[in-house]
Amino acid sequence: MSLTSSGRRVTTVVSAFLATLALLAGWLVVSAERAAALDPFTGYLMAHFTGESANGEQIYLAHSTDGLNWTDLNNGAPVLTSTVGTRGVRDPAIVRSPNGDRYWIIATDLRIASGTSWADAANRGSRSLVVWESTNLVDWSAPRLVGVANGISGAGDAWAPEAIFDPATNDYVVYWATNSPLNGVTKHRIWYSRTSDFRTFTSPQVYIDRGGNTATIDTQVVEVPNRTGGYRFYRASADGIIASDGDITIEASNSVLDSWTNLGNLRHLNISNAGFGNAVEGPMWMPFNNGTSWALWLDQYGTGRGYMPLRSADLGNVRNFQTVSGYSLGANRKRHGSILQLTAAESSRVQARWGRSTTAVQRLQSYNFQDRYVRHADFDVRIDPNVTPAQDAQWRIVPGLVGTGTVSFESVNYPGHYMRHRDYDMVLEQSDGSSAFRADASFTPVAGLASSSWTSYRSYNFPDRYLRHSGYVLRIDPISDATGRADATFRVVS
Repeated sequence: MSLTSSGRRVTTVVSAFLATLALLAGWLVVSAERAAALDPFTGYLMAHFTGESANGEQIYLAHSTDGLNWTDLNNGAPVLTSTVGTRGVRDPAIVRSPNGDRYWIIATDLRIASGTSWADAANRGSRSLVVWESTNLVDWSAPRLVGVANGISGAGDAWAPEAIFDPATNDYVVYWATNSPLNGVTKHRIWYSRTSDFRTFTSPQVYIDRGGNTATIDTQVVEVPNRTGGYRFYRASADGIIASDGDITIEASNSVLDSWTNLGNLRHLNISNAGFGNAVEGPMWMPFNNGTSWALWLDQYGTGRGYMPLRSADLGNVRNFQTVSGYSLGANRKRHGSILQLTAAESSRVQARWGRSTTAVQRLQSYNFQDRYVRHADFDVRIDPNVTPAQDAQWRIVPGLVGTGTVSFESVNYPGHYMRHRDYDMVLEQSDGSSAFRADASFTPVAGLASSSWTSYRSYNFPDRYLRHSGYVLRIDPISDATGRADATFRVVS
């Protein structure tokens, strides 16, 4: 082999390698579009919170087949609850990976219902976001905190997070509002960070700063990948919070992080973010599944009426937005959230898990302390009289998560959370879908150990142990005497 021929072969191999890299890069850029085209979208999922009530600042879900008429899932109760940070979440955003094999929910770590003032929340609040992760849209990880604003000097909060996949870099741009001083002005600006896994984030950078004292607190970006003309990305933001010049600003760009063109606002529809009155916030984009029009939902916080939709077939001109009638939001009030288009398979999974349940709401009465009922308190399980709120002592006794002839006890006000034993102590925990959880949360009902007209519950994975109270606290124990038999006997009452 001559040196010349060898060099040609090396050159050919290198050229082929570079061509492969170019092909791969091109595939990565369009992967989001291709993944979206694999299965047609047939439904919609809205993640939201409901307000400042006791359980209002948690994750709620609603489903729609047409994008305008919504049904609350999980009987209108929260689907996910935060057990980290402030133990409350607002402004959830739901994100799907380009290949549709992973999902995330990110949310503001904030619970006004705990007694926190808005001033404290904005100036001395959590600088973290709450993150859940799933591979199937129905089994979610435990929540975790991510301190995205810790690197911002003087940061007082981290509110209203959103995320969008950036096809140019094959990762996600996560953006949120932080109240902090910069260039002598303290206000809310939109900051961003990049991540590929929602665990490790780059240092925060300013994304939107309108200048002067104009603040921006709610921003959401939508991608229009299969466009013919126009822009690829559109952005809606709530500017000038509680100010006379407040607006919902619409912008456009062909890149998530490059310069944006201001297209205008919605004042021609008498819609703005000025003061309380008829003011709106929380803009929420939703592509209709027909592929030819989009909705922009706006939270009417000034009047407390919840979300209203606008519709447009051309996002390039704000004058194309029109108000929509004939929509229904279901029983729950919908506050600042996000909407995910669903494939038929995703819709089936969501509805199978959280479609309206006909399982009766019941209580478990203690045999030897008949004024006491099984309840959860701070996620521990015990028996108490006069339970307040009453829902803490209400359960859905459902088919066991594992085993034949078993039952599991699902909380009414913390749906998806079940009684399970941990080191023999009974606690209330959200199902993580694992075999260990299913076994710990399953029990075989048998004739009451103290009275055959009552019921006792034998542990599925420790069949020599029974559910019983000891010092009013529930656990599983072997039963060997009359006291134990009485402690391990219960009656189901409506």
